[in-house]
Amino acid sequence: MLIDGDACPVLREAVKIASIRGFPVVLVGNDTQNLGRFAPLNGVSTIEVPTGRDSADFALVTRVSPDDVVITDDIGLASMVLGRKARVISCRGHEFNNKTIDYDLHFRHLGQKIRRSGGRTKGPAPFTAEDREKFVVVLKHILSEVKKTGSKNQYR
Repeated sequence: MLIDGDACPVLREAVKIASIRGFPVVLVGNDTQNLGRFAPLNGVSTIEVPTGRDSADFALVTRVSPDDVVITDDIGLASMVLGRKARVISCRGHEFNNKTIDYDLHFRHLGQKIRRSGGRTKGPAPFTAEDREKFVVVLKHILSEVKKTGSKNQYR
């Protein structure tokens, strides 16, 4: 399992679930995320990238193989991961898929256009306990499905 560690509110839950189920975890982020605090845990490794736009995304996507599980809220990264035939889940428990990713990207693009022209868009709702619970349920379900097929990734 690979995790986009930049501002991920469910790191503890994801690492705990992966550990219990025997999945290795790779946390990818810059040094401001303090991902090293997870490194002593068995099965968890970290990849520190330079601070900069999309650094973590590009480091992560190059390591993705089919049937991997990736956790990110970044729609662009989700799209690239889906292109590599991996599973992608958001921190709120939404599983991105090939049927709706084009819509997600289009909606993101429209918001960016509005903001670039000086307009305002509504930000995401506050992260709730319900979001965390949904994430846990969906991640457990996805990992049970992946366990059946088995990812071949060595997280190079």
